[in-house]
Amino acid sequence: MASTSSASQKAGDDLRIAGYDPLIAPNILQMEHPLSERSEDVIASGRKQASDILRRKDDRLIVVGLINDPDLNDTFNINKGLRVARDLLCQITDMGMPAGCELLDTISPQFLGDLFSWGAIGARTTESQLHRELASGVSFPVGFKNGTDGNATIAVDAIRSASHPHHFLGVTKSGLAAITVTRGNPLCHIILRGGNSGPNYAAEWVGRISEQIKKAGVVDNIMIDCSHGNSSKDHRNQPGVSSNIARQVAAGNRAIVGVMIESNINEGRQNIPGEAEGGVAALKYGQSITDACVSWEQTVPMLQELAQAVRDRRSSSSSTGSN
Repeated sequence: MASTSSASQKAGDDLRIAGYDPLIAPNILQMEHPLSERSEDVIASGRKQASDILRRKDDRLIVVGLINDPDLNDTFNINKGLRVARDLLCQITDMGMPAGCELLDTISPQFLGDLFSWGAIGARTTESQLHRELASGVSFPVGFKNGTDGNATIAVDAIRSASHPHHFLGVTKSGLAAITVTRGNPLCHIILRGGNSGPNYAAEWVGRISEQIKKAGVVDNIMIDCSHGNSSKDHRNQPGVSSNIARQVAAGNRAIVGVMIESNINEGRQNIPGEAEGGVAALKYGQSITDACVSWEQTVPMLQELAQAVRDRRSSSSSTGSN
């Protein structure tokens, strides 16, 4: 770590900065972990499919299911984390699976964004102007979550803001600070995740928010998060939320364009064991260390039910169109 100079500290600058670690440049990372031809095709296809769903050209649903401290030991080896994350995303996309990721900060997308087919802005950052500006310049659709209090207005405002061009401070692919000029992103949408006041996935909530979005002059594309406030922060409630969404889709609701599910190989969550318990090596395979998740066995029937709901909606739409 490069320490701050005594001269700058004496002058009153960097008084609370312990030092600056050099960060790998985005284009160097991309050369170290390049996209395969298949990854390029999968990412492009994933972006197009997500875009077509939001433009109502595709009647399917978008279903979305380490960077800072990859060693989980408070060493915060961010360069390693970026490499690990990019390598993982390269492998996932090369397997044929498009990737969706949350945009937690405004710099890491320069390192990883070429691997994303869809992005999300979390409930605590939807109101952040920096994240709205970021969303206006990325090359994929972005969902904004409603606030932690359940307020959908800030997400609608974010969608409108991100649809316009912006100028803001960012970094280039060479890692240099620059003024970023964006064109605006027309493919942003809301994500209903519930709030402190309760869930907002039920039909009456979806209908009410759909009208609110349309009144704001925005297309009423709605994704619903089966977890967080909508599950009352209990992962075991996610299948019930998903079933409710499936019934709305099967009944013909076309505003619902996707769902988010917190899913992992094994159910639940775990804390990182202390050194006395074996540390990171003692972690259980395939179980979350953040939010609790449903298992893969629980996820499969959820996906099957949602797929059937899409088929039912499609059939209903075809019947209506032929009359």
